[in-house]
Amino acid sequence: MTLTATKFTPEVLLSAPRRSPAVPNAKGTKALFTATTYSFETHRKTSQIRMLDIQSGQSTLLVDDLSASEPTWIGDDEFLYLKTGDKGNTTVLVDKTARPGSQAYEVTTIKARISNIKIKELPNGTVAFVCSASTTPDGQLSNPVTAKKPYSSAKVYTSLFVRHWDEWLGEDKNSLWYTALEKKNGRFTLAGRSLVNALAGSKLESPVPPFGGTGDFDISSTGLVFVAKDPELNPAIYTKTDLYYVPLKNFIEEQPPSPKIVETPGLEGYTNSPVFSHCGCKVAFTRMKSKQYESDKPRLMLLPDISDLSKTEEFFATDDGEGAWDYRPEGILWSADDKSLYVTAEKNARVRLWEVPSNPADAKDTPTIVKTADGSVNDVRLLAEADSSSKLLVSTTSLVDNSCYSIVDPSSNTTDIISSNSKQGKTFGLSRSCIGDITFKGAGDYDVHALVVRPSNFDEKKKYPLCFLIHGGPQGAWQDGWSNRWNPAVFAEQGYVVVSPNPTGSTGYGMALQNGIKGQWGGRPYEDLVKAFEHIEKNMPYVDTDKAVALGASYGGYMINWIQGHPLGRKFKALVCHDGVFSTLNQWGSEELFFPIHDFEGTIYDNRAGYEKWDPAQHVNEWATPQLIIHSELDYRLPITEGLAPFNILQSKGIPSKLVMFPDENHEMTFKKLSSEHQPVLPRHHHLLFLLTPGSSHSGLKEP
Repeated sequence: MTLTATKFTPEVLLSAPRRSPAVPNAKGTKALFTATTYSFETHRKTSQIRMLDIQSGQSTLLVDDLSASEPTWIGDDEFLYLKTGDKGNTTVLVDKTARPGSQAYEVTTIKARISNIKIKELPNGTVAFVCSASTTPDGQLSNPVTAKKPYSSAKVYTSLFVRHWDEWLGEDKNSLWYTALEKKNGRFTLAGRSLVNALAGSKLESPVPPFGGTGDFDISSTGLVFVAKDPELNPAIYTKTDLYYVPLKNFIEEQPPSPKIVETPGLEGYTNSPVFSHCGCKVAFTRMKSKQYESDKPRLMLLPDISDLSKTEEFFATDDGEGAWDYRPEGILWSADDKSLYVTAEKNARVRLWEVPSNPADAKDTPTIVKTADGSVNDVRLLAEADSSSKLLVSTTSLVDNSCYSIVDPSSNTTDIISSNSKQGKTFGLSRSCIGDITFKGAGDYDVHALVVRPSNFDEKKKYPLCFLIHGGPQGAWQDGWSNRWNPAVFAEQGYVVVSPNPTGSTGYGMALQNGIKGQWGGRPYEDLVKAFEHIEKNMPYVDTDKAVALGASYGGYMINWIQGHPLGRKFKALVCHDGVFSTLNQWGSEELFFPIHDFEGTIYDNRAGYEKWDPAQHVNEWATPQLIIHSELDYRLPITEGLAPFNILQSKGIPSKLVMFPDENHEMTFKKLSSEHQPVLPRHHHLLFLLTPGSSHSGLKEP
């Protein structure tokens, strides 16, 4: 951090350096990471590849180039990275950490954009290299920059899934490509052809768009495993993704074997996070049960023998099919001796690290939580591959720190912080004393938890206006983790006490609370939020609930519109709806139709009453509170009309209101339409941070 702030403002948030998780070398002495910044003076983005010295905690600049990305160790002192070119090309470079820049050399240049690289040293001394790239229908690398342009802009479709997230779908698909590198005369070169399409002729796509990456596949000395949608099911209606295996001996095979499916009887939902054991003979992964519920509980799975794809085992399996562990495993790491798995899973607003025996038969008890730094784990690596003690390099974030690297020793359950980007919040003027928790009774016989963020200069004898945040999903949660999109500390530092409830539908509190939202969008969650407000009124005397504003995006935006038409809406001086749902009857204008089919218990033509029951548009006659609406025209998840319609109603009724529309952004505002040279590193919902600064002339809404 070069920036020191006495007060955490939106400008500080946006200009603070942002670090990727740290990746150690094989000896565990150094770690690679990237750091990006945005300057308000030049309105430019910078991007660096840096090396962290594990012992001292000091970092060294290796590459300072906006077009450089994905640094990957290819030895204890050498690293490989990608550099994008003007004509849609990608150059693979290798450099040394001892004299960065002066010894960098080109391995190969690919005439296409490649990404998501993984490498693995093979027994014959070569290095397997796998990446993803856009691929034409005939299995060739796709380069939109140099491809022949069509004479017409028309797009014609005869089946479902015509657009996804922010793009109208075309014929090109993601595919995994491989090759091998060998070292000659001190330099790495290609051992075979440039790249071979591992999925050629299979109709499979991996990584799975729009968010798939390196977590969708893994490599070992035995071959490649990856996840892909079932090509026989329509992706607009079904979530089913399967695990596939391609055996490869040396990664230079010009005709790869056809991918073979890994069988998981009774489980037909999303598959995620496949990871080979160190021996290369086993694979751990997660699998959901339902093929139409995107937020179903992931089950921790094991393929015990890569030579037999018909036999998989489920951890914590029970006769009723629900599973004995009530949390949601996500990331997976094998211990150095392959005897344990380190798994990340959310619990009570924190992503924790858990240790599980790698043999499902031995996993009879509840997994053990491994102590980590405050906040939430976002990455975990073995500190040293050959070290049987299995110390871990863990990357975390929290509500006050945007990047923390620490060494975790599971055997002693100790954590040693080696680098904090913000000195654990001090650089931002924040500290853990700003953070709190409250718990209260929900609409039924269950507790609801909420995070509380107070101003850094908080005085319990004073009163502060309330910022009431409602999360999206709806199967999601506010976490004790950093956000460049909705950052509670930014609101708190403007003089609010921020309360972020996790009501019915929230993840991390067991599947009963999460699944309780099905068919209940405006029911139990709304009542839980009413209970939250009542708890604040009765038990938090330093909060002035007569001066309160409520904000939400996506499902949170739905709830804002629902609150607007119900009694809780009269408790707030202003409401903010960001890319939210105006009418549930319009859910079939979305793209992933499996979502409303699950949450509203059927299709709109089979269960119209289920959609109508929780429709905010049914209650517009009650709307009365001033409201800010923010919406994006490239939001194909919730089309722009979901923002225009409520704004038109507010204006027609004479209710103070403002519409902020972004013509080139999507559901999460990624700023992809800006050139890479001038693209700012901004949170996806960053505009909201400025629009709600109390007294700001931007908002058109008076301070509560």
